[in-house]
Amino acid sequence: MFDGRFRAPVEKAVKPVGNALRRTGMTPDHLTIAGIVIAVGAAFAIGSGRLRLGLVLVILAALPDLLDGALAKASNASSQRGAFFDSVIDRVTDAVLLAGIAWYFASYESPHMVLLPFGVMAVSAIVSYERAKAESLGLYAKGGLMERAERIVLLCFGLLFDQLLIPVLWIMFVLTGVTAITRFVKVWRQAAIAPVTAARIELRRSRRQRRRLTRADRRVRIQRRRHRDPQA
Repeated sequence: MFDGRFRAPVEKAVKPVGNALRRTGMTPDHLTIAGIVIAVGAAFAIGSGRLRLGLVLVILAALPDLLDGALAKASNASSQRGAFFDSVIDRVTDAVLLAGIAWYFASYESPHMVLLPFGVMAVSAIVSYERAKAESLGLYAKGGLMERAERIVLLCFGLLFDQLLIPVLWIMFVLTGVTAITRFVKVWRQAAIAPVTAARIELRRSRRQRRRLTRADRRVRIQRRRHRDPQA
């Protein structure tokens, strides 16, 4: 929800910061790595009961994720590898933070409450997978009440008012589950009315196969030339 409504103004706001970071020689990958390192520190702070410190570190861990895209655009370093790396680290960061909350619940709350953050982690993974799989099929699966940005904002609220942390996680669990269901329905309906999807997949496969055959044929021709002319 936030991603769709506020992405453009946020990108515009952080563009000057991206230009400034480019002059320091940093790369987007440096920011991504810094984010996960800070997130690990946040998880340890939360797990040890220092929720306010954890809140500060969660916010600091979110900043590199906010700025790495601006830096990539400013330095003309946007790439599929960078996008893949950033997406994977986002999932790892989510898991680390929720593991820190599970540790906190095990130490300071009922041990049974450990299941709550792991439940949030599970439904969050389903939401992410639905989008990834849908996009690999040429379908659209963005949107929903509880995407990653909303989860981070809610988590910060729960860390600020620690007595509300458990209710906040329940809200996060329910709304993330609703998001998973709505995305499933959205993709299901698209797939039902888009038979061209299978044709597109088959077309991509055939193109990859043709490229592989072309490369193999080229290698065979090169080897034949070498056999004819050993000095080449």
